[in-house]
Amino acid sequence: MTAQFAERLRYEGQDVAMCTNPLSDYFAKGGFRPRFASNCTALWRGYVGRWDIVDGRLYLVALQGTLEDGSEASLATVFPDFPDRVFAYWYAGTIRIPQGKQLKYVHMGYGSTFERDLLLDLEFGVVKRTRICHNGTAESENAPVGYGIGAMTVFPQADQQDGDAA
Repeated sequence: MTAQFAERLRYEGQDVAMCTNPLSDYFAKGGFRPRFASNCTALWRGYVGRWDIVDGRLYLVALQGTLEDGSEASLATVFPDFPDRVFAYWYAGTIRIPQGKQLKYVHMGYGSTFERDLLLDLEFGVVKRTRICHNGTAESENAPVGYGIGAMTVFPQADQQDGDAA
């Protein structure tokens, strides 16, 4: 599996990459999962969520993706009663926020290593603990900073009229 596009999180006034997929837990617990299209190897899940932590609570505030029928997905696609934001009550786990320079690139999932990981432990969508894991110091001053994708393959989109690849 290719390294994946990160979810986005607004945390303490900063937009950061979040190497965790809390919405996957919602789907795994039986929540409505639309049929997302995956158009590249860096986005197998077919969507990118935008999240906020407000007063220690995790909220999904936007969702971008394409459905198999070619229409655009949004937050209202999954949560029609909550088109602006939804409290992530279903999520219990650890959110990983990579920080600093990249120590090692791994072309799979969220496997790359960075100087630090900010870890947020949540229960039922509420932050219970924060901690920092120090993973080392980059040997090169030119090491990439922040989470990114090294390479991906983009799949051709099918022509909606005749089903042929574009």
